[in-house]
Amino acid sequence: MLPGLVFKKSSSTQHFQIRWVSAIADFLLAGMVVGPLVAPFLAASGLPILPVIANIIYFMGVHVCPQPDMGVALSPPYIMAVCMRCYGTVTGLLITRLLYGVTGGKGFYWLSQYGWSGAALASVLMMAYPLELAAEVLGWWNFHNYVVTPFGLITGLAWGLFTMPILHEWRRVPIHEKF
Repeated sequence: MLPGLVFKKSSSTQHFQIRWVSAIADFLLAGMVVGPLVAPFLAASGLPILPVIANIIYFMGVHVCPQPDMGVALSPPYIMAVCMRCYGTVTGLLITRLLYGVTGGKGFYWLSQYGWSGAALASVLMMAYPLELAAEVLGWWNFHNYVVTPFGLITGLAWGLFTMPILHEWRRVPIHEKF
């Protein structure tokens, strides 16, 4: 978790307030970044409980990824829990989260500041993923990691540039309204 964004030091006291929405979003993003990468290594470990954890990760991958069988073989014969299109999306989200941590949401590229126009632009950019998937299903080209990853990355960047300020922004609350 990025300091200063998940925890806010209260001005009236010496303790930190946990920003729950930000903390939960960061926890889920960390799971999406690490989970697909470690699943093949956990499955290949042969230790008693680790393959069970890998199966849980693979179960989630099967339910969120349209082509989980196209994952990269990181520990043959075990593959990543998601395809590179999905992992490109997660990478885009991670990049925007790190960018938000550095900029604090200040910059012209954060799409949520533009209201419905920003939402429309984000929606158009997020169509890169389903349009590429449709082109593949229609036979216009075959699955290739170097093709699908950038489409996922564009989708993740658009999604992140719209949602990160919403998930992690500081809301100014008057002192008398704090609980």
